[in-house]
This record gives sequence, structure tokens and C-alpha cells, in this order.
Amino acid sequence: MAELCIRSILVTGANRGIGLGFVQHLLALPNPPEWIFATCRDPKGQRAQELQKLASKHPNLVVVPLEVTDPASIKAAAASVGERLKGSGLNLLINNAGIGNNNSLDTETLDDMLHVFTTNTVAPLLLSQAFLPLLKKAAQGNPGSGLSCSKAAIINMSSTAGSIQDLFLWQYGQALSYRCSKAALNMLTRCQSMGYRDHGILCVALHPGWVKTDMGGTLEDKSRVTVDESVGGMLKVLSNLSEKDSGTFLNWEGKVMAW
Repeated sequence: MAELCIRSILVTGANRGIGLGFVQHLLALPNPPEWIFATCRDPKGQRAQELQKLASKHPNLVVVPLEVTDPASIKAAAASVGERLKGSGLNLLINNAGIGNNNSLDTETLDDMLHVFTTNTVAPLLLSQAFLPLLKKAAQGNPGSGLSCSKAAIINMSSTAGSIQDLFLWQYGQALSYRCSKAALNMLTRCQSMGYRDHGILCVALHPGWVKTDMGGTLEDKSRVTVDESVGGMLKVLSNLSEKDSGTFLNWEGKVMAW
């Protein structure tokens, strides 16, 4: 297995669950990134205490305030990260922040659906736009022919719940806005893979598995995985991604998922 060798990475929604898991695993790598930018809404708040503890021990971890639904906050975060990188570019953007609800066809509302779409679909678009100059700079600094996460990549954290073919776990909950937002995120990923290929940027939608997190709910099922299992698997997948994978929808074990 190739080792994930990246100089810089940014993870959104990094104060808990999968995002925090990414930070922990990245810090534990034999050759950790020179810069790990971990974003969350309120870096000084109660929910970010674990992240702050890690940052106090690891000088390569920088906690960045970011509200992913606020364009001004996104712009400020991109400027802050750019200053830290001092012209070297950002290798990997992981759009992990997301929300969900279990609204049904009968109970879904305009406000709820817009809120979920803004967070899960529009925010990854706006973040990718804001960090595109830094991603392009990283790609230019690694002029090899192929695409890879070590060069420059956007990873959109999707879900098999957004698979139109599979309609995963429908019997447990319709989660209408969540499903629709992830299906739309998958299309965004395909569009990004086409639009950013010439810039040397790899784009992939990734299903982390049905992970045991607050957002994943409390239902017990043998198919559920821990944060450690999911993140460890995803890092292996990321280390092996190449040009042929750009624009695909994969799970945490590298399996191709149905659109």
C-alpha cells in the first residue's frame, strides 16, 4: 500500500466524529502532514475541546474557525490558510462537514431542506471555489503527469444514502433532504472532476460507511463501523487514488458505489 504523503490538508467539521477521526489519524502517521488545518464553527467552544487539546500538543495542527454556510467565513478561512502556507498550496481538501434530519416526504419543509442542501451540497462547492487557487498552486508544485491526493485533491464526504439505485436504509428512515443533498453532492463531484482535471486536481465522492457517530444515529446493525475503522480505511483508499478514480463514488474500503 502506498503511504499517504501530503504536505498540507484541510478537513471541515473536524471537532467531532469522522472529521476529528481524520485529524487523529493524520497526526499519528509515520510522516504526518506539515500542516493540518482543522475547521469548526467555534474553536473555543465546548464541542472543540478535544481538537484544542490536540492542537496544544501538535504545532502542525491549526484550528480554523469556519461556518461552511457563510461565504464571508469561507473567504476568511481561505485567506488564513493561504497565509500559513506561504505560497506552497493546499494538497488535500476534505469536505466533511455535514448535517442531516429524518424528515419524510410528508414532513419535509422548505427551511429544513434548504438548510441541509446549503450545508451538504452548496458549502462543498463554495469551499472548493475558495480553495481552488491553493489547490492549483499545489498541483503546479507537483508537475508529475498523474492525479493523486499527494498532488492536489478534493474529497467530498458523501453517503450511500444518496445512491439513487440503492436507496440504502429506506426502511429505517426516509431522511429526504439528506438523501437528496448527497445525490446532488455526487453530481457536484462529477462536475468538479471534469472542470478541475486540467488543473491537475483529483475529485472523488467518498462514502465513509455507516459509522458509529452522533449523526449516524443509535440503531445497532452488524454493518456499522467505528470511526477508527472508517477513517483508517479511507486513508488507505486516498493513498491509492489515481487519475482513473477521479469523478467516482467509492466507499471506505475502495469499492465503487452505485450512483
